Amino acid sequence: MIFKLQPIGKDYIWGGERLKKEYGKNINISPLAETWECSVHPDGESIISGGEFSGRTLASVLSEFPEYCGTNNKDGFPLLVKLIDAEDNLSVQVHPDDDYAQKYENQKGKTEMWYVLDADENASLIYGFKKNYPKDEIRNALKDGSIINKLNKIPVKKGDVFFIPSGTVHAIGKGILVAEIQQNSNLTYRIYDYERKDRDGNFRPLHIEKALDVMNISPVPEYTPEKNLSENANCSIETLCNCDYFRAEKLNLKNKFLIPADIKSFKILLCTEGNGIISEKNNIINFKKGDCVFISACSDIAELSGKAELLIIMH
Repeated sequence: MIFKLQPIGKDYIWGGERLKKEYGKNINISPLAETWECSVHPDGESIISGGEFSGRTLASVLSEFPEYCGTNNKDGFPLLVKLIDAEDNLSVQVHPDDDYAQKYENQKGKTEMWYVLDADENASLIYGFKKNYPKDEIRNALKDGSIINKLNKIPVKKGDVFFIPSGTVHAIGKGILVAEIQQNSNLTYRIYDYERKDRDGNFRPLHIEKALDVMNISPVPEYTPEKNLSENANCSIETLCNCDYFRAEKLNLKNKFLIPADIKSFKILLCTEGNGIISEKNNIINFKKGDCVFISACSDIAELSGKAELLIIMH
C-alpha cells in the first residue's frame, strides 16, 4: 500500500514563504514556517491524498492497520518528518531524552537530524557549546541572555547533514531551509529567543530549569555521515544518518530504482528535487519536488522512475 500525504502547516513567527513558492505548498497561512509532511502527532496530523483512504488522517489509518508500520514498530508510528523555512533565526532550544520526557512530560523525547536543502551565503546554525563550562556559569548566562556567546556557530551550505541527539543545544539560523527527521515528539525547551515578542506583544516563554536538567554542556563532536554510497547508471544512494530512532538515505534517481518489500519497516519518500512516478501493482502515483509518499511495510516491490532527489526514511 502506498499513498501520497498532504501536510499540515505551522505559522511560527520566524518563518517565510519559500515552502509555498519553491515547494508548492498550497497552505493558506502566513508565514509558512513548517510543513509537517509525515505526522501522526496530535499537534498536526498528515492527511492522505488520493486512493481508498483519501481524506483520512495517517494516524487513523495506521491505527486501523498497525501492520503498515512494520514489525520494528509494534508500539506505533515513531517519526515526524518536516520541511522548515527559517526566514529568521529559530529560538535556541534543547530536547529531552525519552526517560526524562516520559517521566515529566508523559511523552517521547526528541532526537533529530537536518538535511540542508538550501542556505543563504554566510548562513549558520547553532550546534552545542564552544567548550566545557561550569553549570553555574551556564545557569547565569541563561538568566542574563549571554548564553548566545557560549554557543558554537557553524557555517551551513546546501547538502550538509546535522545529527542532533537529545540534550544538544541547537538552533537553525536565518536563511536556511531544511528537511527534518525526528522522533514523534513536539517537546521543546526554549532557552533564548533574541528578546522577540509574539503577535500579541508578549515574550515567548523560556524553559530554563528543565533545559538545565537535560542539556549536554560539553561540546558536541562534528557529525560526519557514513561513507556509504552505492551508484549505478540508474541511481546513486547514500546513507545520511543511521541511529536508534531512524535511518535516512539520499537517493539520486537518474532513471529507475526498485524499493524492495520489507515487513520490518514503512518507508517515507520525500522529494527534494525533480519529479517522477512511483508504482506498486496497479497503484501509480506521480510525485514532484515537495511531495511526500508513504510506503507501508506490507507493500510489494515499488518501482521509482524519473529524475529526482529523494530522502528515504525508515525505522
